[in-house]
Amino acid sequence: MSSNRHFVIIGGGLAGAKLAQSLRAQDFDGRLTLLAAEDELPYERPPLSKQHLAGTQQLPDFTVDNSAWYRDHHVDLRLGTTAQAFDPVAKTVTLPDDSTLTYDKLALATGSRARRLPLPGADAPNVYTLRTIGDSDILLQVLAAVQNLVIIGAGWIGLEVAAQARQRGVEVTVLETAEWPLVGVLGDRMGAMFAELHREHGVDLQLKAQVEAILTHEEIATGVRLTDGRVVPAQAILVAVGAAPNIESALAAGLAVDSGVLVDESLRTSDPDVVAVGDIAEQLHPVLGRRIRVEHWATALNQPAVAAATMLDRPAVYDRLPYFFSDQYDLGMEYTGYVGRGDRTELVVRGDLPGREFVAFWLDEKRRVQAGMNVNVWNVTDRVKELILSGEPVDPVRLADTGTPL
Repeated sequence: MSSNRHFVIIGGGLAGAKLAQSLRAQDFDGRLTLLAAEDELPYERPPLSKQHLAGTQQLPDFTVDNSAWYRDHHVDLRLGTTAQAFDPVAKTVTLPDDSTLTYDKLALATGSRARRLPLPGADAPNVYTLRTIGDSDILLQVLAAVQNLVIIGAGWIGLEVAAQARQRGVEVTVLETAEWPLVGVLGDRMGAMFAELHREHGVDLQLKAQVEAILTHEEIATGVRLTDGRVVPAQAILVAVGAAPNIESALAAGLAVDSGVLVDESLRTSDPDVVAVGDIAEQLHPVLGRRIRVEHWATALNQPAVAAATMLDRPAVYDRLPYFFSDQYDLGMEYTGYVGRGDRTELVVRGDLPGREFVAFWLDEKRRVQAGMNVNVWNVTDRVKELILSGEPVDPVRLADTGTPL
C-alpha cells in the first residue's frame, strides 16, 4: 500500500462488498477495512426468498467474492464485527471490544433489519423473520417439516415465501391489513392481480385482516388471533411486515437523518467525509427531483461505484432509476422507476392483463411516465427507462397499443 489513508466501510452486505470492490477498481491503494456484522462472507439477499428457498442455489452461488479476493486486494475483512459507534469529529469507529479504528473516509452500508411485531407471542421460537442467510436456512427446514404456514404481511418477501411454500405443498395463509397485496407500491389494480395469482395457487389470502395476538401453548405459537375474534391455526408463522433501516449510529453521530441517512446526489452525507449507500441512503435524486430511499438489490449493487468516487474526492452523481424484480410461481416481473406513496397517477396497461403478460405504466398528471412494470414480457426495460427519462407526455391510447412500438 503506497498510501497511508485509511477508509472504513461499516456493513458487510452487497453494498459494502461492492464498495470495497469499487475502491480498489478506482485505484484506491490505501488501507481498507470492511466491518461485517454477519459471520458469512458478504452475499446478495434476493435468493434468500427465491432460489435458496427453492433449493436451487446455495450460499456460495450468491456470495459476492470469496475470501481470496479480500486477501489479494488487501481488504481487512472483519466478519462478525458490528461497529458500536462512530465519531465524525475524532474520525474514529468504536468496535465491540471498545477498541477504535481511525479513518480518513467512512462509508455507511449498514442495511436494514426485519421489522418485528410488538404483540403478545411474537417472540415464540416458531415465529420467524427473513433477512439473513441464517433465517433462510431455518425457513428452508421449516417448509420441509410443517404442513401449514401463516405469513403476516403481503409484501414482496411475504408473497415470495408464500409461492415457495405452496410449491412445496405447504398450506399457506397470508394475513394483510391493506385491501390488496402491495397496494402501497402498485395500487389497487396490480394488487388485485397479485391477489388472484396467489389464490389460484391455493393461498388463503385474507385482506383487511388485523392481527391482535399470536397465540401460544407451552411457549410455542399455535395460531394468530385477529381483532374480529377469528383464530388462524399455525404450525409456523413468518412475520413479513417490512424492514427498518439501521440508522441509529448515524443519528447518534449527529448526521442528518430522516427515514434514512440524508445524502446528496453524490451519496455524501451531511459530513463531507462520510458517505452512505444501500438501504439506508435517502438520496436527493437528480433525475426524479425528490428524496427517495430504495431498499432493493439494484441500489446496493450500483450505488457503491459512485460512493467510491466520492470518497476519492472525484465528481460523481448517482442518477440510476430505481429497479427491482420478483419471481412468484410462473410470474416474473421487473419494475423500473419510482412512484411515491400518495402520488396521483394514471395506470396504463399494455398487453394481456388476464394472461399476466403485459407492461404496466404509471403516468403523472401531465401524462409523463413515472414507472413501468413488465410482467412476463422481457427485453423492454431499456425502453421503459427511455420513456421515463424523456420527461415527455405520452398518449395513453398509443401507449396501451401493442402495435405501437415503445
